[in-house]
Amino acid sequence: MSTWTKQKFKNFASLQRGFDLPQQDRIAGEVPVVASTSITAYHNQFKVKAPCVTTGRSGALGEVLYIDVDCWPLNTALWVKNFHGNNPKFVYFKMKTLGLEKFNAGAGVPTLNKNHLDTLEVSVPDLPTQTRIASLLSAYDDLIENNEKRIKALEEMAQLLYTEWFVKFKFPRSTSSGQAGHEKVKLVDSGNEYGKIPEGWEVGILDKISTLIKKKFIEKEDRNLPLVDMARINHRNLSITNIGHSSELSTSRIIFNTNDILFGSIRPYLYKVALASFQGVTNISVFVLRAKESYLKAFHTITLFRNETVNWANHHSAGTKMPVIKWELFKKMPLLIPGKEILERYNNIVGSVLDQINELSIINRNISKTRDLLIPQLVTGKRELK
Repeated sequence: MSTWTKQKFKNFASLQRGFDLPQQDRIAGEVPVVASTSITAYHNQFKVKAPCVTTGRSGALGEVLYIDVDCWPLNTALWVKNFHGNNPKFVYFKMKTLGLEKFNAGAGVPTLNKNHLDTLEVSVPDLPTQTRIASLLSAYDDLIENNEKRIKALEEMAQLLYTEWFVKFKFPRSTSSGQAGHEKVKLVDSGNEYGKIPEGWEVGILDKISTLIKKKFIEKEDRNLPLVDMARINHRNLSITNIGHSSELSTSRIIFNTNDILFGSIRPYLYKVALASFQGVTNISVFVLRAKESYLKAFHTITLFRNETVNWANHHSAGTKMPVIKWELFKKMPLLIPGKEILERYNNIVGSVLDQINELSIINRNISKTRDLLIPQLVTGKRELK
């Protein structure tokens, strides 16, 4: 039989503000840089040894993250400096149930009131029970992580094929149509920085393959659609599992469909891109982009996920406090567009890869829902582990 006691939150977990790390001081590495709601970059040094539990301090509140590697929490986050002998993973799950967004003390920018949180009374079981609860809930996280690894491998395969065919021009001969491979295709002068390109290809712009979707959310009709807030998305993500309810945001929202691409148009979301595996809504600081033709789906998706595309958008964004890229500029991004036949061949191969990614994404969302239903029952003692 487990033993539960009540104690002040400050005696359960001690929080500390994160550390400054200006953009110009960041050096590419493998250390996660953690903001208020997600990992936003990677640096070559760390400030906190693993495991690291963080939550939003300023800008966005309520999200709790568990980082199992050394990391650098930013000053917009709070991190657990002392677990006071508690199981770190249990602390993470417990904090997810506390509704931390309620402790907002900011008049303009949401800011977590740490002092109010410290005096909150929480119910905590003995360490063996904590460990059992954390182990059970972590099993769900492990399933999600394994599927994420499969998704990552599929994405890398699609990216590799894109590079081989459309960057290095090493596309194979078509066995069905008999169209020649790269060895037999004549290269012609593109007349610009692309140099020589395969005959039949053209130097176009993003607008040739992509349509900006502006279907507005109607509260009475679309209220039950899931919400994707880009603040909850980590970098470029072909699998969306962290979703909310469409009533969470009071600002204008846009409806997206399955296979649409969500592309952040304003910092700090400019580097974030996601593939939708379901219909839902997102906020207006996101471009909802759809391939103009079905055979363009795979090419359109991987083009928008490429580092070169994200870097172009970042470089051409304007504004001091909150840089943004306008669609009128982004749609003119130069793009090398192959002929229809090779695009169809790429779509036949990579389209099925994207379908697999969608299936894994749906599985992960269902696992997440089950886990999220269990968390408040287990970490509060409402359901006892047998």
